[in-house]
Amino acid sequence: MNTPIPAGPAAGLLLAASALALPLALPGAAWADAPGADRAFEATTLSLSADGETQVAPDQATLNLGVQVTAPTAAEAMAQNAQQMTAVFAALRKAGLPERDVRTSNLSLSAQYTYAQDKPPVLNGYAASNEVTVTVNDIARLGPVIDAVTAAGANQVNGVSFGLKDSSAAEDAARLAAVKALSAKAALYAGATGYHVVRLINLSEGGGETPPGPVRPMALMKAATPTPVSAGQLSVQVTVTGVYELAK
Repeated sequence: MNTPIPAGPAAGLLLAASALALPLALPGAAWADAPGADRAFEATTLSLSADGETQVAPDQATLNLGVQVTAPTAAEAMAQNAQQMTAVFAALRKAGLPERDVRTSNLSLSAQYTYAQDKPPVLNGYAASNEVTVTVNDIARLGPVIDAVTAAGANQVNGVSFGLKDSSAAEDAARLAAVKALSAKAALYAGATGYHVVRLINLSEGGGETPPGPVRPMALMKAATPTPVSAGQLSVQVTVTGVYELAK
């Protein structure tokens, strides 16, 4: 029995709806038939991290040094400090350090009190402090620089740290070591679980230079012999994380 097709505007709407319904089914069918369409959901993956490290001698040092004085009045403390600090700046220039490598990092003036139980604090003077951060681009000159500023009036060194003027070569060496370690670790895990590595899906990096701890703060005294300084080695470390696809 043939179903009658309505005439008029209703017939036009029915035909249009039928024409639109057919293409909507095609993309789904094409996706389902595509090779490897469900591969992302079926693949066995391995996510892990590895470290790479290289040792390198530092070629740059940074130290904080300065002058701290006490005096009965604030004006006297600042004046004495300024006189000694001017001599320290002159010593740094004489040692060959350019102005760009010397930066004021702290300038302070504070009242000094004596405290006794059940008595009000007693003002006994003022302390003026002026500190600079100095970058020395030749490790061999670090000891002589410290001796020069000490002789000029500096009486505080608040830390020494070492670094690299350009760490890119050391970082690249650490990267290569990290990727090599990552590949070896992936092969080990895959073999231990009865799989083999098919491909690397994702790789990301973290980490960087790990400098040695700074030298402990110390008060300086005029030395009869040159100040010995040992820079040691810097450890440059890079961590990489990878995701691998595995297969039986």
